Amino acid sequence: MSIDRKKFFLGINHSVLFLCTSVYLGTGWSLVLFSFPIAPELTPDNYYMQFVPQVTAATNFFTYMTMVMIASAVVMIVAEWRSYLRWFPIGVLLGVVLATALTMIFIIPYNEQMSAGIKDAAVLREVLDKWMNLNVVRVCLWTFQWLCMMAFFFIKYVQSTTAHRAIIARHRKAKIAL
Repeated sequence: MSIDRKKFFLGINHSVLFLCTSVYLGTGWSLVLFSFPIAPELTPDNYYMQFVPQVTAATNFFTYMTMVMIASAVVMIVAEWRSYLRWFPIGVLLGVVLATALTMIFIIPYNEQMSAGIKDAAVLREVLDKWMNLNVVRVCLWTFQWLCMMAFFFIKYVQSTTAHRAIIARHRKAKIAL
């Protein structure tokens, strides 16, 4: 059986994009479900180790992953351009652009403020509250990206199983006719 190289590489590309949206989805919901609930316990004395190293590492990692996502989404858009399926990678790309803009314009200044050190409890509470609210918006964007990719692969799955059933039905009819 011959493997169509173009389809193979597009499959890898699309899967990488799905992986990246899954990483964002998991990271975002982990933040909301497991980190946000401890926010009321954070003080100027203890927030730094609970927050700054993790956010710094995530920012560094996601900077490169976002570049991969943009390139991968563009490849997927071009590959699916003649199909209605193009709207799914367009949705992912739009979500990436919006989440990146939200991060760079609004979230990073709070990251920097917390990295510099906050000594006042009221200021910390205000910064954390604003940071968490912005991150809820970002998690919604990340969820949207993942849903776009899930819908794409779900539709591809349904199409492939429907086509497979049609082939089997034709094969059975041909056998009966003989």
